[in-house]
Amino acid sequence: MSVVDSSPESAGTTPERVREQRGWCWYDWANSVFPTSVGTVFLSLYLTAIAENDAKADVARNGPDACADSALQSCDISAFGLHFPAGSLWGYLLSIATVVQVLVLPVMGAIADRTQNKKRMLGTFAFAGSFATALLGLVAGSNWTLGVLLFILANICWGSSVVVYYAFLPEIATPDERDAVSARGWAFGYLGGGVALAIQLALFLGHDVVGIEESTAVRIAFVLSGLWWAGFTLIPLARLRQHQEPHGGEHGAGIVAAGFKELFQTIRSARMFPLTLAFLFTYLIYTDGISTVAGVSAQYGSAELKLDQSVLISTILIVQFVAFFGGVLHGWGAKRWGAKRTIQISLLMWIVVVSAAYFVQAGQQFQFYGLAVGIGLVLGGTNALSRSLFSQMVPPGREAQYFSLYEVGERSTSWLGPLVFAGVGQATGSFRLAIISLVVFFVVGFVLMIFVPVRRAIEASGNPVPVKV
Repeated sequence: MSVVDSSPESAGTTPERVREQRGWCWYDWANSVFPTSVGTVFLSLYLTAIAENDAKADVARNGPDACADSALQSCDISAFGLHFPAGSLWGYLLSIATVVQVLVLPVMGAIADRTQNKKRMLGTFAFAGSFATALLGLVAGSNWTLGVLLFILANICWGSSVVVYYAFLPEIATPDERDAVSARGWAFGYLGGGVALAIQLALFLGHDVVGIEESTAVRIAFVLSGLWWAGFTLIPLARLRQHQEPHGGEHGAGIVAAGFKELFQTIRSARMFPLTLAFLFTYLIYTDGISTVAGVSAQYGSAELKLDQSVLISTILIVQFVAFFGGVLHGWGAKRWGAKRTIQISLLMWIVVVSAAYFVQAGQQFQFYGLAVGIGLVLGGTNALSRSLFSQMVPPGREAQYFSLYEVGERSTSWLGPLVFAGVGQATGSFRLAIISLVVFFVVGFVLMIFVPVRRAIEASGNPVPVKV
């Protein structure tokens, strides 16, 4: 297997490097529409509504006994031999999609490193995922099972493309450039996701003005998401170069078998880099807190603070656009203080923001907007610098495999934060106590980060140490 040389010479001259870096950032812009518009805003409610309509039609056909009681959410739906309440569909779908990614992503990362054909793999996954996303526009009536299959396919392709995309970072940026490039890409991604969501929400909220039904506006949003993802992917594909000669000796099943072999070798050799694993473990703790805060903020605003839907939608847009400036700010901080110290400062800010959420008064939308600004300032930057710092600790030539473990680890532990939030809320009967309980993830992450010897971890992985770490 070819070893990637992350020296400045391998990344090309400065103009070539800058062109690639700018092109690379465009994929953050392109793919962010999927987790933001599709995963967070539109598909969860739409797919649940389609399933509930199917359950309602089943009640009409078979009589009221088809439901356990009069609550529509308790009506069962059936798929693939399973029976469950329509209201539980989205939760189960997210769980299944996550498990599938955990199984698939490490193999995709191993294949990417084995074949050294990252550019082609990025394009393949991006276009396949965007096509599946656009096909969600066909989901209507009672065919919610089509939506389930398309989302799982699109989610696999999105995760796989992100793994390959991350693996480009050591090839296109020198060690001293990676923090700034990663932060710029993450910031650009939030900006792109925000612009796309603003366009789609304008269509959704103004559907009466343009003479279409609400469901039609949602399906159009899915098509626009697919076109957005595919269209802007053309920019990084045009600017990224192939830094290693692709291996052409393996095809079809042989590539998959070689990918599994490569994966097992990576798992065995990972024990040789305990400091890299220590950082990864620390990251998984605080990123679980980050994803949980982002995921439950709308529920907290609705159930505990009694805010209108329009306020919650406005909050999503505020977070998206402020996160752009937060990402840029984190890049500046990493250049001045180093990535590790900037991450620690960011974790302290998370502690302040989550603690402030406890004191937001019910019905006070401007206090909630202020909270959204605080979340936006730290949301993207923390993960962006974690991405670049991890890339410094990855053994050369195995970038995609380690980033697949990075992504899989994030998904595999993403259940813990919601479990804490839900458990504390149920035990205390208060969402305020539930939200403040999430501070523990940032406190533990901050403390563990103190003991991660970043400079030694980079040296142990065989990579040059940047001036500021």
